Amino acid sequence: MELAVEVFAMLADATRVRIILALREGELPVNQLAEIVHKSPAAVSQHLAKMRLARMVTTRQDGTRVFYRLENEHARQLVTDAIFQAEHSLGGIPRHHHTESADPS
Repeated sequence: MELAVEVFAMLADATRVRIILALREGELPVNQLAEIVHKSPAAVSQHLAKMRLARMVTTRQDGTRVFYRLENEHARQLVTDAIFQAEHSLGGIPRHHHTESADPS
């Protein structure tokens, strides 16, 4: 139970959620992730280090560049489900009920 709570605590940060959404389609280097999430590369690196320790992301090195990718599909699914739950709290028919693919982006 405590480990599950730690996973939720790791995801209780908007920047980390944005990083997970950015990595849905594949691996990216820190600088590109920083541009996508509108944070400095240093800030994104700190978040990625925590996410790597939590085994949410993994790396691949190509020369001097390090690429990050999701370790598995579970963090992506947790974030997707959280976005869907948030849409329900807004009232009315949630956006994900309007589309076939139900993609939160």
